[in-house]
Amino acid sequence: MQPLIQISPPSRKLPTQGFALFNLGFRPFFLLAATFATLSMAVWMARYFQYNAQSFTTISASQWHAHEMLYGFAFAVIAGFLLTAVKNWTGIQTLHGRPLMGLVACWAIARGVMLIAPDYVLLAAIFDLLFNGWLIAAVAQPIIKVKQWRQLGVLSKVVFLTMGNVAFYTQALGWTSHGADAALWIGLLLNVSLIMVISRRILPMFIERGVKEEVALKNSAWIDRLLMVCLAALLINILTVNAGILNAVLGLTITLSAGFRLWRWHTPGIWQVPLLWSFYCGLWLINLGFLLYALSFLAGSVSVILAIHCWAIGGIGVITLAMMARVSLGHTGHNIHTPPRSVAWIFGLVIFATLSRVFLPIVLPEFYRLSVMLAAGGWIAAFTLFAIVYWQILSQPRIDGTPG
Repeated sequence: MQPLIQISPPSRKLPTQGFALFNLGFRPFFLLAATFATLSMAVWMARYFQYNAQSFTTISASQWHAHEMLYGFAFAVIAGFLLTAVKNWTGIQTLHGRPLMGLVACWAIARGVMLIAPDYVLLAAIFDLLFNGWLIAAVAQPIIKVKQWRQLGVLSKVVFLTMGNVAFYTQALGWTSHGADAALWIGLLLNVSLIMVISRRILPMFIERGVKEEVALKNSAWIDRLLMVCLAALLINILTVNAGILNAVLGLTITLSAGFRLWRWHTPGIWQVPLLWSFYCGLWLINLGFLLYALSFLAGSVSVILAIHCWAIGGIGVITLAMMARVSLGHTGHNIHTPPRSVAWIFGLVIFATLSRVFLPIVLPEFYRLSVMLAAGGWIAAFTLFAIVYWQILSQPRIDGTPG
């Protein structure tokens, strides 16, 4: 089976000096995603503690925050990953140079408007949806050209994410009264689903190639299908009747089946490799999110907000950092087996943020505001450190002189 993203540099040599930020999609989008994750969280904390109260008319401040994390930060990571992966899948060059600058500009303008002037939401919507549509076209064209139809499953999730983004802006523009809530559930669960699909295709291979011992990891087709069916059913239930007992049953089913799959992927050697244990821990935090979500309907003391932040910080946050750290090294010619020493701190900080936001409110509910502050601090520190450490890697040409 063809790996989702493989590292195999072309033969044509290029200069090893100069500015290479727009040579391939992962470079600008990973760097800007990390920078925006830091800046957006800092602004959210100011608004959360009412140091900088921005007026919102049709959406709440928390809906703004969730949208910018799911459709701003996470979508940028998806864009960087797919523009890089599709080049490997198809052998066709994806956006680079000025077209890539244009795509990045659409994303950046939308983020800037939503960050500092959300009253001009129509302008943000225009550029954000232009970014979404342009990305879909840029990814779909080479896939269709070489008829790699199996990759359309991943692309379809990007299409549904775009539909969710449209739903959000319908409420932000005052056209509907419930579009934002639906959009945020679509964005959250589709991001989680995309992570689970991609991880299923790459993590076993990463583990087999990355640990010292010889291992042969297995995937079960029935578990894969069960997880996708349950995820789809969960999202549909939430968006329609939202039956609590069905949410609980689906949450527990996903927890058990995904947990069994992760147990089958475990080998002691992963704990020696930060680029592996980060992936593995992130997937377990996603699993914990499904357990907490189920418990929120079975135990009144567990808030659904805890499940949401377990998915968002522990799942999306940890996994995106792990993916960005690995892809950035491999596709710039660096050795993925000798990453910067600071990556362990980067992953540890965002895991700390997850535990602070999810477990501290359960153990010490009277320190809820402290849990929010600690989580935000860990998140900001992790992504700031990533941006500092990886700036040079992402902005300079490949060290082996090949394109990318």
